Parts: sequence; structure tokens; C-alpha cells
Amino acid sequence: MLVSVNEAGLESGNEGFVMGKSMPLLQDTPGTNAWARWQVEYRDVVVLDAQGRRRSVQNLTTNDLSVPANFAALKQSLLDAR
Repeated sequence: MLVSVNEAGLESGNEGFVMGKSMPLLQDTPGTNAWARWQVEYRDVVVLDAQGRRRSVQNLTTNDLSVPANFAALKQSLLDAR
């Protein structure tokens, strides 16, 4: 399953982001502070294993998916996590 996690304080665009889509969106809060706890950056894709442990992180700003090698690496990370 893929889930999007929005940074705390950036809730204003959530309604438009989820409208007509099926991907769940989790909204971080200052109390939870998942972004800091997970040590993620804007546009990070975090791949977890079946036990919820971090397997890999790929940032889509620095690893543009239009580059075939970046796309293949992310795809393989997702397949390996199954």
C-alpha cells in the first residue's frame, strides 16, 4: 500500500490533493512530528518492509523518476519490500 504523509502546517491543499484519488493521505501534526521522527524531506519515498521497518529512502527531487535508472531503482525497492 502507498500512503502520502503531509508535513505539519501544510494542510491547506489537502482537500484538492485527495479529491478523486484513492491514495490515503495522512496529515502530520506538531504533536506527532512524524517528519522529524522519520527524518524525511519533502518528496521522499520511504519504502518499509512487512514489519514496518525502513528499507530505503529515495527523494524524488534529487532522483527524478523521468530518469530510467531512478525509476528502475524505486521500482526494485518496492518489489523487494513485498
